[in-house]
Amino acid sequence: MTQSDSVPPIDLSRFACFFDVDGCLAAIETRPDWVSIPENVRLALCQLYLLTGGALALVSGRTLNELDALSAPLHSPAAGVHGAVRRDAQGHIHQIDLPPSLAATLGQELREAIAPFTGCHVEAKGMAFALHYREAAHHKADIEAVAAAFSARYPELTRQPGKCVVELKPAGVNKGAAIEAFMTEAPFSGRTPLFIGDDVTDEAGFNAVNDLGGVSIKVGPGETAAGYRLDDVGQVHAWLLSLLEQKENHTMNTNNSVREGL
Repeated sequence: MTQSDSVPPIDLSRFACFFDVDGCLAAIETRPDWVSIPENVRLALCQLYLLTGGALALVSGRTLNELDALSAPLHSPAAGVHGAVRRDAQGHIHQIDLPPSLAATLGQELREAIAPFTGCHVEAKGMAFALHYREAAHHKADIEAVAAAFSARYPELTRQPGKCVVELKPAGVNKGAAIEAFMTEAPFSGRTPLFIGDDVTDEAGFNAVNDLGGVSIKVGPGETAAGYRLDDVGQVHAWLLSLLEQKENHTMNTNNSVREGL
């Protein structure tokens, strides 16, 4: 399935919506700080948040602060750092941290380990570290080897490969677990989950949503557990806007029917 019209009809009053950001709501850029979500899409997310009764969350590898800045004026539930930190609908923060002794030294150790690989850099996320090589793709094997060595040295860590990045995060953390946690809480519980992602980091989310009888959508090519597919970020934007258009048309038709009955 590659066309947006292959995605099943979505009744926003019954669905809980989960969105990855990079590669889904925003085009991937050479550097993460160059990424942005178009204004009309951010405003559409605000409308979807209201139409779902607040059952909308961003689920990303980014930090919560980054998610809030990228999606403003939306301020919704969110899971950052692949679920290591999660803000629920009441604004409470749930966080899984690395042991303090490890967190204090890991960043410097990683920076020293990748220093020989020009164009690569370490992004510290507090409870996780991302090893980026988007500007030096020829160092992919080197960065993967560094990540493998550190995860072998420190059993508290697990590797999370992504697009031109490998992250080291607390063991047991993934987007699927974050979605499952949201689905036990109001206003998500009792709804059908929908998750849109684009990367191998999203496969745990697809599996969780599939197990819950929901709708999983992968953006772009590649093997996936998702049941549906959209070709690119542009199709995601078009699909999101079409949801609002369908809702508006349904409201107009309902209002017309009511007036005709008066």
